[in-house]
Amino acid sequence: MTSPMRPQAEPRSAYKAFRDIGTRWSDNDLYGHVNNVVYYSWFDTAVNGLLIERGALDIHAGSVIGLVVETQCNYFAPLAFPEPVVAGIRVARVGASSARYEVALFPQDDAQACAAKGHFIHVYVDRATRRPVPLPPQLLCVLETLK
Repeated sequence: MTSPMRPQAEPRSAYKAFRDIGTRWSDNDLYGHVNNVVYYSWFDTAVNGLLIERGALDIHAGSVIGLVVETQCNYFAPLAFPEPVVAGIRVARVGASSARYEVALFPQDDAQACAAKGHFIHVYVDRATRRPVPLPPQLLCVLETLK
């Protein structure tokens, strides 16, 4: 029986957009590095921040919101406060009402290999009914630039 390929760190050049993320004292755990649960918060922060900035998502008044239905992360090297982090973002798949975002986290020191990479899938739903809806045109435009 063959084992699946082991995930590998990827270079910055594999990602389409970048966002800076500041680390906080409370991000570190007792082992002296950022705790694993913080990475998922950074994924959400990077993608949603980018979508808001590009006018594709209105978290306060928009009729469409994205709900996370799947998430995953692989870790390759530690990150720690006070070092800032750079999130690389790309879109791997766009469906009728969903998108798979892939995010890599890099130390700000220009390291070419990511310290962690992962993904999450947003299903876009009507804010009131929570039922899936087609991706809005502005969101589709932004997603296309991230492929």
